[in-house]
Amino acid sequence: MPKNSKVTQREHSSEHVTESVADLLAHEEPVDYKRSVLNVTGETWDKQKDGEEELDAENRPAWNSKLQYILAQIGYSVGLGNVWRFPYLCQKNGGGAYLVPYLVLLIIIGLPLFFLELAVGQRIRRGSIGVWNYICPRLGGIGYASCLVCFFVGLYYNVIIGWSIFYFFKSFQYPLPWSECPIVKNGSVAIVETECERSSATTYFWYRETLDISNSISESGGLNWKMTLCLLVAWSLVGLAMIKGIQSSGKVMYFSSLFPYVVLVCFLVRGLLLRGAVDGIMHMFTPKLDKMLDPQVWREAATQVFFALGLGFGGVIAFSSYNKQDNNCHFDATLVSFINFFTSVLATLVVFAVLGFKANIMNEKCVVENAEKILGYLNTNVLSHDLIPPHVNFSHLTAKDYNEMYRVIMTVKEGHFKELGLDACLLEDELNKSVQGTGLAFIAFTEAMTHFPASPFWSVMFFLMLINLGLGSMIGTMSGITTPIIDTFKVRKEVFTVGCCIFAFMVGLIFVQRSGNYFVTMFDDYSATLPLTVVVILENIAVAWIYGTKKFMQELTEMLGFRPYQFYYYTWKYVSPICMAVLMTASIIQLGVSPPGYSAWIREEAAEKFLFYPTWAMAILISLIILASLPLPLVFILRQFHLVSDGSNALSVTYKKGRMMKDISNLEDNDETRFILSKVPSETPSPMPTHRSYLGPGSNSPMEMSSAPNGRYGSGYLLASTPESEL
Repeated sequence: MPKNSKVTQREHSSEHVTESVADLLAHEEPVDYKRSVLNVTGETWDKQKDGEEELDAENRPAWNSKLQYILAQIGYSVGLGNVWRFPYLCQKNGGGAYLVPYLVLLIIIGLPLFFLELAVGQRIRRGSIGVWNYICPRLGGIGYASCLVCFFVGLYYNVIIGWSIFYFFKSFQYPLPWSECPIVKNGSVAIVETECERSSATTYFWYRETLDISNSISESGGLNWKMTLCLLVAWSLVGLAMIKGIQSSGKVMYFSSLFPYVVLVCFLVRGLLLRGAVDGIMHMFTPKLDKMLDPQVWREAATQVFFALGLGFGGVIAFSSYNKQDNNCHFDATLVSFINFFTSVLATLVVFAVLGFKANIMNEKCVVENAEKILGYLNTNVLSHDLIPPHVNFSHLTAKDYNEMYRVIMTVKEGHFKELGLDACLLEDELNKSVQGTGLAFIAFTEAMTHFPASPFWSVMFFLMLINLGLGSMIGTMSGITTPIIDTFKVRKEVFTVGCCIFAFMVGLIFVQRSGNYFVTMFDDYSATLPLTVVVILENIAVAWIYGTKKFMQELTEMLGFRPYQFYYYTWKYVSPICMAVLMTASIIQLGVSPPGYSAWIREEAAEKFLFYPTWAMAILISLIILASLPLPLVFILRQFHLVSDGSNALSVTYKKGRMMKDISNLEDNDETRFILSKVPSETPSPMPTHRSYLGPGSNSPMEMSSAPNGRYGSGYLLASTPESEL
């Protein structure tokens, strides 16, 4: 022991000793337990590995600015679902009334869990694998499951970007190629393509020109070379954006995150100037209050909140891990959550303004077609001229006049009315036609844009927006794979990113067959929903019940410099786990009640038809769910029975760069144990202002120590920035 140490001085002094063990330890030189004879963990010290860990912690990439980070989180969370899923759910589940359950669930499920993922990523500064290995090694499978789900989602999500790229390049022509049905020559006679004539120009272009789709999932039909090239371009874009990590993807986010808002605002302004736009918006926000009592509405709202914020994928944790530890992640969570919500509302306004215009166009077309039928019946004396109101002018027939004439004919010809084949042509019926996903983007919206003045310009803008929305989400999804793998296995970033993109492209060829759209539907419906729900429940349990809500709140207080709201204590510990368990149960029931199937496009009928998955497709479907969930029990069993090392030891105390980290989960409220964080006591700063840390309702802080005589220790307790397992 050094001669100038406090203990040595005490031995030669008659002064009464009053200092605690912790006070004495505070004056001693820090000891690296791995190098010491007191190493009780059985670990051998690897000087090179230890140096690499310290260097890795110091050299971890960081965001260039707070704005870049916020834009990255917004770009990841705001995706294609905000544009084509949220408006559909809004229309289907009560219009404006749907916003109430969505907002409630956003606050009690979305915001707390989003804050939780941001906090653990920022605190531990690792990807999802490292984070959950640190918090609870036996639940380390959470990180691996997240990576697998990200891989599955990335496979088909980039196919959608490929479709958008195809439409983007096809938009540079006038008229737009999907504005009219193609003419085919049958000998010397030119006729309209039958499939197109029986459906519509935009529907034909989507199913036949773009996808060249087969009649069922069992009919492969070979590769669609156009979509294969577009998929290659899509993966090349993702690879270029990701190859340098956040140094490259962060710069891409400035454009990919902001440009969609420019397009949405332009579309909203243009849409509001269109005839019938107000009808669409009024239809959208007219609340159907009875829908709020339907449990199905709440289930779908919870699912949308869950996926809108990207919970469980690992992308949120990956982005947050590049932050400084004193970053205010609570502000970030609140800001991004509500920007996501308002983006969904903005997209809904745009969609229904445009669909209102389209509904008016289609309604006028319906009136003209049925008026011609009535004129034919009048000329052939099937109908009497006395049935036509005197003020009706067939050359300038309005929807109101047609409806009046329709009701008169229906009343008089009640017994034979169906034989006439007349349609009601109600605007409300057009507005009630629910479309979502690819049906909204590539059929309904493209059809509406053909009626816009300067339609190619708006088409280019729309599909460029979809590409950017998809690219932002893909960068976050891929970060959910690359960040934890690179952190855990120390592979070279550029090599792994390129290899991952090439492998994903090769596997993704299954989606660019002629039957590929059916596989996209399968992966979208089943590869992520249930596994991600389980992942997020286990994340919540790992932090709130295993790691400890009180301990987590303590660390948040010290990391942020202020006390998180008591609201989060209750939501993490009770509300969110219960709500997520209910959602998981409802999802399982829904899977059981609704037989797995898909909508197939039947060429001969020029119509969609619901088909059940064949046995081999069911096997793939079940395998997807099992494979994505498999790491959870597998890692638990391996570590529970010590078949693999979890890297944890309850007696480990690690000194690094003058900092120390120790498990405080067993400290009592009046425990006097304290730790000094630097070699020289006088150099020890108080990392946080003195305050009473909030641990939970009615609890005292375990860090409220008895004050030292010189008051130099305060209440500061700084945790190391490099993760070590504490369990």
